[in-house]
Amino acid sequence: MFRPLITRVLYTLPVLWLVVSVVFLLIHLVPGDPIMQMLGEGAPASDVAATRHAYGLDIPLGQQYLRYWRGVLHGDLGPSIRYGEGVSQLIAQRYPFTLQLTLASLFVAILISIPAGVRSAQRRGHWDDKLLSVVSLFGLSFPNFALGPILILFFAIKLGWLPVSGTGTLAHLVLPGITMGSALAAILTRMVRTSMLEELGQDYIRTARAKGLSERAVVYRHALRNAMLPVLTVIGLQFGALLAGAIVTETIFSWPGIGRLTIQAIGNRDYYLVQGCILAIGLTYVLVNFLTDLLYSVANPRIRQ
Repeated sequence: MFRPLITRVLYTLPVLWLVVSVVFLLIHLVPGDPIMQMLGEGAPASDVAATRHAYGLDIPLGQQYLRYWRGVLHGDLGPSIRYGEGVSQLIAQRYPFTLQLTLASLFVAILISIPAGVRSAQRRGHWDDKLLSVVSLFGLSFPNFALGPILILFFAIKLGWLPVSGTGTLAHLVLPGITMGSALAAILTRMVRTSMLEELGQDYIRTARAKGLSERAVVYRHALRNAMLPVLTVIGLQFGALLAGAIVTETIFSWPGIGRLTIQAIGNRDYYLVQGCILAIGLTYVLVNFLTDLLYSVANPRIRQ
């Protein structure tokens, strides 16, 4: 496993360089002057020049790029123009909340999709298979920004079972977790069904049944494990989509994560903070896909060989 691990790490390094470079260049294309936004349109030219020099925005773009890379390697993403704190500190405060929400959404999606997908594959062509297909299609077509307010109106305001917004307890995670996890659950359900249908028709499944194994052992111990490879791929790819979806969901539920911080930074033209938030999301996406590659070997022994 050591040599493939090193190979994957080497393949990841150019991707990391590309992510950091694209984040740096894209933010320079955003219209507007962050210094003028901070000081106001009527600020004296001397104050504008001094502030631009203090934030390093008056040097050539190439030197800014090298300075940015130096800061990334040292964990220093610059100061926040609006909050007056270091961007790294602000992200470190908000990142655990976004990660907590993303993992909760992933847990909801897996908890729904695996039993539903397996059931749908076992009952192919029956009424429950058709019902699950309709429900998953509905889940795919319903956006987060519509599902979130509906859940708030019904479960928080009408029934009073769950809090409307904020954080602090496990109950605060339920509504945003369901909001983000429902679309992923629909995708994973269809993927699990497709993979299970392919595996249930293999010779080793017939052999396991001929040996007298219970249907539960055949399905969950043998078929599902081999069917998990494409499912893991989708989970790894959709993890980044969950992080992107967190921007909308965190705004709806007033969740203090990176997504909401990104929206606030864009509204404030907070130059360094937008860079830092997008970079944190991008690097997390790369890391999750790297870990997904490693999970392939755990899920399927043939890959280790």
